[in-house]
Amino acid sequence: MTRTTCCVIGGGPAGIVLGLLLARCGVEVTVLEKHRDFLRDFRGDTVHPSTLRLLDELGLSEEFSRLPQRRLDRARLPVGVEDRWVTLADFTQLPAPYDHIAMVPQWDLLDLLAGAAAEEPGFTLRMNTEATSFIEEGGRINGVRYRTRDGETGEIRATITVACDGRDSLARGLSGLGLRDFSAPMDVQWFRLPRHDDDPDGGIGRMSEGRFSLLIDRGDYYQAAAIIPKGTDSRNRSHPLEEFNETLVRQFPWLEGRSLVADWDDVKLLDVRVDRLRRWHTPGLLCIGDAAHAMSPVGGIGINLAIQDAVATARHLQAPLRRGRVTRDDVAAVQRRRQPVTVLVQGFQRVAHRRVILPALEGRLDLRSTEPPAPLRVVEHLPWARRVPAYFLGYGALRERPPAAAMR
Repeated sequence: MTRTTCCVIGGGPAGIVLGLLLARCGVEVTVLEKHRDFLRDFRGDTVHPSTLRLLDELGLSEEFSRLPQRRLDRARLPVGVEDRWVTLADFTQLPAPYDHIAMVPQWDLLDLLAGAAAEEPGFTLRMNTEATSFIEEGGRINGVRYRTRDGETGEIRATITVACDGRDSLARGLSGLGLRDFSAPMDVQWFRLPRHDDDPDGGIGRMSEGRFSLLIDRGDYYQAAAIIPKGTDSRNRSHPLEEFNETLVRQFPWLEGRSLVADWDDVKLLDVRVDRLRRWHTPGLLCIGDAAHAMSPVGGIGINLAIQDAVATARHLQAPLRRGRVTRDDVAAVQRRRQPVTVLVQGFQRVAHRRVILPALEGRLDLRSTEPPAPLRVVEHLPWARRVPAYFLGYGALRERPPAAAMR
């Protein structure tokens, strides 16, 4: 049996950031990650201005700047039969140097954060270690039981356990937390497409032919997304792959003549969910990030929302954890702080599902054959209006500051 002050389940962005912040505040923390490394493709590679600012506050911006990355300065849509480009969000209008979205492989970001955390004497990262159940005693969570890839089992007891293990979190099996589920009309197929230097840059969307596709500039390739009606992935894969590629060429004509998707195995499915726990905590346990609220990929803000959850958690809990006693009100304060932001962002995503995604998938919104709707015309003719969606996507509705002891 091992004992720690804070046991964090999940070594994703929220879990590693929380571990780093708490360790810098003098709290003993152990992070459990079931995989042997951080190498997972198509996992939240967007680092938004809120996270860029956090890295600067933690003294990690110089190291971050050396990671392979691509700057995304604006998000655009081609509209009308002549493909007139309309900018939806212009991040260059935000205060420098946080005036862009950095497209960085998530494993590089996590390696950087884990390396910084490893410099703190109270931080432990246990890879290949999966939390299998909670230690429940007297109506309280007192830690977790784990199993390693080698078959070793054991227990880690903790003053507080924080679930950062995603939307399939171990904590979601507990009674009393409740779950509010909002149906999503879509799933997303992720894949890569070749990109040439003279191709359009930034983020590019296309709504036509009852399809909605997105290209994200990653330098020598596009990270591409095909938004499809919910539950239709298997039916799509029963069709010849040539049809899939031909549709991409019709939507993005500059791809013609290139070798596109070679095999359906290269197309990864994201089962889109939008939900949130009614209660994020129970005695001895707190859920944050996707464990507390699964987000739609609309806006690409899930990773940054989870990181802001971690920052707020560290700020609220670092003092009680140093004292060795965390009350229910301490963990409830995290939910009170972060839940309104979650509700607002999910509300924005649900409106986007209802007003944009669903009409596009049903063929009722085709920006190639019609003039852009009124909101797009406003953004097109009033450049200052592009700052509003840029700020919302970049910072969300509420900016979190890390504990003073964690800043460098």
